[in-house]
Order: sequence, then C-alpha cells, then structure tokens
Amino acid sequence: MKNCSTCLAVVVALVLGLAPSSFSADPVKPVRMGCGTMTFDTVPGWGLGPDGKSVIGPTHGGVVIDKTGNIYTSANMGVFVFSPDGKVVRRFLGDQYSNIHDMKIRDEGTAEFIYGARNANAEGIKFHSETGDIVLKLPFPKESKLDLKAFSPTAIDVAPNGDIFLSDGYASNHIFKFDKTGKYLMHFGVKGNGMKEFNTAHGMVLDTRYDPARLLVCDRNHEPKGRLLHYSLNGEYIDEVITGLGMPTSAAIQGDYVSVPDLHGRLVILDKSNTIMAVLGHNPDPAKRVNFNVPQDQWIEGIFSGTHGSYWDKDGNLYVQDWNVSGRLMKLVRVK
Repeated sequence: MKNCSTCLAVVVALVLGLAPSSFSADPVKPVRMGCGTMTFDTVPGWGLGPDGKSVIGPTHGGVVIDKTGNIYTSANMGVFVFSPDGKVVRRFLGDQYSNIHDMKIRDEGTAEFIYGARNANAEGIKFHSETGDIVLKLPFPKESKLDLKAFSPTAIDVAPNGDIFLSDGYASNHIFKFDKTGKYLMHFGVKGNGMKEFNTAHGMVLDTRYDPARLLVCDRNHEPKGRLLHYSLNGEYIDEVITGLGMPTSAAIQGDYVSVPDLHGRLVILDKSNTIMAVLGHNPDPAKRVNFNVPQDQWIEGIFSGTHGSYWDKDGNLYVQDWNVSGRLMKLVRVK
C-alpha cells in the first residue's frame, strides 16, 4: 500500500467563471487540468449533436477504442460509436445492447470484439465491434452450484489466452472465470470488508503493467475509503494496491499508467508504482458529486460529477464518461 501525494486538477473554469454549459451565448473555452506529464485540455462540445445537446441519453457505462481510433461508449439505451472528431458513425441500440455497465475490446485476429457486463440484464455478452453480431452470452453459471438471490455483473475482462472474467459487483461480489467458449471454470472473492474481501467489486481490468498480468479490481465501497486490489488470474489474492480513493468505479491501462474514475467527480492517474500522478476534473461542490441528476445545462467544463468510465487512445488522450442523466462523454487531449 502506498502513501500517495496528489496533484490536484488545475481547473481554469472556476477561476475565470466560464459559462457552465454549451447553451451559453459565449463559446465555452477549453480547460487545462492535471500537471506535469499528465496535463490535459478539454475539448468543449465534443460528441454533442448539431444542436449542442447530448445524443446518447443517460449514461452508466464504459468507454473503449478500436484499432481505427473509433470511440465506443455504452449508454442506457445501447452503444454509440464516435469518430475521433466526435461524430456518431454507428449505433447498436435495443434490448440486446442496453445497460452495458462495463466494456472491454479485444482484437482476435479476424475481427475486434466487445465484451460487456450487463448489470440490469444479469449477463455478460460478446459482440462484433462493426456488425454488432452477438457471438457469446454469459448468464449466471449454474455449474458453480451457488445459490444466489441475484446476479448483477458490473465488470468484465479477458486474459491473453481468452479466459473471461465477469465480476458480480452489485450482488454476490464473486468474480466468475469462464474459458473463451463460455464454459464455467471457477469463481473467487466474497462480499465483505476484510483485506481479501470485496465491498462492491465494481470495476476490473487486466493489469498489463506487470508480468505476468494480473487483475486490478476496484473495491468501490470498501470502508473507510475505496481501494484497488491485485488478484492473480487463478483467483489468488496478491496485495492491496492503493486505498483512500473515494469510490473507484473502473480502470484503464496504457503502458505504465492507469486511469481510475472516482464517482466523487474526479479521475485519478497512477504510475506503475501506483503513486498518484494527477487528479483530473475534481468537483469542489459536494452536492454535485456522486450525482446522476446533473442535467446538461448545469455541466461545467472541466468539472466532473460522477466519473464512471475512461479509456486512452494511442496518443495518450483520455475519453471520460460521467454517470449522468443527460449522457456525458468528454475528450481530454494530452498536452505534449
């Protein structure tokens, strides 16, 4: 466990008193945040429609990017795919794609596939990133012999050999392991507040910063503060990575860095030693943190309200999704 010093976000909007939303008569200016090598500028209006309004509807999901640079984000009504300049290029809408709480994307040779954890629909899914064809579903594995009152997956990821991990973060807090065909292999983890237990195993990512790779799990509601844990791909506890993070919801890896959205309205960036390098979008208003009901006309450029998903592109830019009633997805451009 590390004692980390934070580099708080530099929020120009608060200093300059910028207008809170794209509905202002005056253009919203970019906001610079972060510090050192982790400094970013916001892109006002990125991903909004021609009328300046959100096109994706309420958001409670994740973000991934394919090898061509297209950005996928999951909203309550389905998955929206944006070009890097913020234009919608395709959509996967309807009951099959709704309520994807977490997404990962994998290049499997002939095609790229998106893996999704659907909390409200009690399943994991795998679908083709271009056609939307669903090729695999992962319901609750009866072979586990568990007697669960509910099954509500919140996170998913895939090992190098194709094994799939699905975290039942809103219910049992077990993490289920399947092979690439969907065959149940094992489960591990248990609900609780002990060192090796999960009090809402909300997010999960394959942590490729280490060899061998391991699972980085976001223990969101651990008391007194949220934390990150490492587990092996065989379900063995490794260590507590960092604590004191508020409510970490998910994690995304690029090289030696990991971005960790916090539902309290900020995004934390850690290096390979799991020292905090920067804190982005910190919300100083307690009433607007962990708050789904912040409509678009109350958004403030460079200030987050319920940070839920993030992803890095090849240039080190970040795409960040808020848990939000209007549907908020932001682009942060890395300052070189």
